[in-house]
Amino acid sequence: MAHLLASALLVYWSLIGLSSALHHLTHSSDHSLRPMILPLYLSSPNLSHSHHHNRRRNLQNSAPPNARMRLYDDLLSNGYYTTRLWIGSPPQQFALIVDTGSTVTYVPCSDCGHCGMHQDPRFQPDLSSTYQPIKCSISCNCDSAERQCTYERRYAEMSSSSGVLGEDIISFGNESELVPQRAVFGCENMETGDLYTQRADGIMGLGRGRLSVMDQLVDKGVISDSFSLCYGGMEVGGGAMILGGISSPPDMVFTHSDPFRSPYYNIELKEIHVAGKPLKLSPRIFDGKHGTVLDSGTTYAYLPKEAFHAFKNAVMKKTGSLKQIHGPDPNFNDFCFSGAGRDVSQLSKAFPQVDMVFSNGKKLSLSPENYLFRHTKVSGAYCLGIFPNGDDATTLLGGIIVRNTLVTYDRENDKVGFWKTNCSELWKSLHYLGPPPPSPLASHSQNTTVGIPPTVAPTGLPPSIAPYGMPQNVSPGEFQIGLITFDMMLSINNSNMKPNFTELTEFIAHALDVKVSQVHLLNFIHKENVSLIKWAILPDESADYISNTTAMSIIQRLKEHRLQLPEKFGSYQLVEVNVKPPVKPTWWKQNYWAVAVGVLVTLVLGLSIFGAWLIWRGRKREHGSYEPVGAIVPEQELQPLQTSPAIDDL
Repeated sequence: MAHLLASALLVYWSLIGLSSALHHLTHSSDHSLRPMILPLYLSSPNLSHSHHHNRRRNLQNSAPPNARMRLYDDLLSNGYYTTRLWIGSPPQQFALIVDTGSTVTYVPCSDCGHCGMHQDPRFQPDLSSTYQPIKCSISCNCDSAERQCTYERRYAEMSSSSGVLGEDIISFGNESELVPQRAVFGCENMETGDLYTQRADGIMGLGRGRLSVMDQLVDKGVISDSFSLCYGGMEVGGGAMILGGISSPPDMVFTHSDPFRSPYYNIELKEIHVAGKPLKLSPRIFDGKHGTVLDSGTTYAYLPKEAFHAFKNAVMKKTGSLKQIHGPDPNFNDFCFSGAGRDVSQLSKAFPQVDMVFSNGKKLSLSPENYLFRHTKVSGAYCLGIFPNGDDATTLLGGIIVRNTLVTYDRENDKVGFWKTNCSELWKSLHYLGPPPPSPLASHSQNTTVGIPPTVAPTGLPPSIAPYGMPQNVSPGEFQIGLITFDMMLSINNSNMKPNFTELTEFIAHALDVKVSQVHLLNFIHKENVSLIKWAILPDESADYISNTTAMSIIQRLKEHRLQLPEKFGSYQLVEVNVKPPVKPTWWKQNYWAVAVGVLVTLVLGLSIFGAWLIWRGRKREHGSYEPVGAIVPEQELQPLQTSPAIDDL
């Protein structure tokens, strides 16, 4: 299995134009600090003490309310989680990878010279009335025309992104109570590697740095200096992202996070226990280079070589009843085990519990889903999702470690908290997790600006479809859906390869949780390496229409781009979704059986009568009497015979 990181530690990093970019930001002291929860779907300079405390003084005393919403995504299917962000006026939607290891937020620009086919259309600055470029200055690297500041990002898996910096209104969706804010972001004109081929549009940077979304919102005084992430479990997905502070659960486990130790979010890991026994390792092994780093944009976990081998051997000793097998990818030496069964809830019977012990003595217990991933070719088999980090002494903990764990990055108090929960059902678990009580502040910023009016973000569905998939102005109980159609655009690297529709139909049916017989191909157009395909979802064979619950589930999955297609199909983009009511059957369709039987009976009777007549006629000819020669028989002439007088005289 290819262990490519969606976003790992930087090999190089250069974030250009920090002071210039922030110079253009509008500062405000909103009287309500509003933490928000956003949907999750798939490297900066150290902060100074003075800057850290200035951010705290900008906060207001009022307690910010929380917004909550359910999310859908799966970490290992895509390798990342995404959130929806809207940029510009009117807003343009983007699906961005949530990445605590990155700082700048960027999306593909309309004039990008080398950008892949992603989920949404590229950002068009000319269509936004509020877009402003970050002008070139002495404090930033500029483009070749010396007009605009630039940025550049390079990642450990050898992908990169570069472009120009701009400023516009960023909105966070209808579920968020935080009003849209002006922010600086990157407009891509070049991307390579995984960034070019991925389905997601770009990156949402949550790391430490002046261009980070978190730093910009905190500096404006609209949220408190804290955010939280919660990733769903194995093959379940879901989760939430909370920008702003929350009241921590009583049993949340905290560990210190030193902002000056490294530019990343680090924790003080001292020991790892397997089945209650500590690995025989020096505590210093987890403190090399950047220390132990949490990176939400990385899929798996990576330990220093010595720690990895100790961990692997300890796990293998506790899985003696399982059979060790080869991994799903022959190019990698994965450690996989068969015989554990497909029920994830029973994995603890076959695999040991793992505990991460922090320097304060607190520990975070990991269930098997926090260090295993399912084998893609062998049913009931699992592989270690923890790997050696090569020659790098850093301990890198990706999203797999914190599945079904609420992780709070409390930057204001320099600590990170962990709380085991069902992240797919987070909105139910957070009913008592209100905002933290306000703390007394010494002073407040007097700078105020005119607030930006809220911008209603689009739902992501066509105008003809309401957010839950029903036509507008029609209640769900009054509308029946007979057909759901959607258009998808596939971008395949090999221009000569056309998709296998039989296999593609099966994947779509599985992703939408319908029968294969319900998925029908309506139209297909292929040009070079792009295919435009129209699909239809029909009712089950035993039903006349699609139930509202099923229809809403299908549309929601399509809306949130949850079709998990294998890499060989390339990247896809959802173009349009439509629903249609059941076609009212005509009299002929309602009575076609009766009509068919009637026609058949009439035809049989007609043929029978005609056959009987032919038989009667044949028999009549066969048995008819013949008169003897010379007999007097009646004749009919065409005209009466004329008698000749001459003959009569004879």
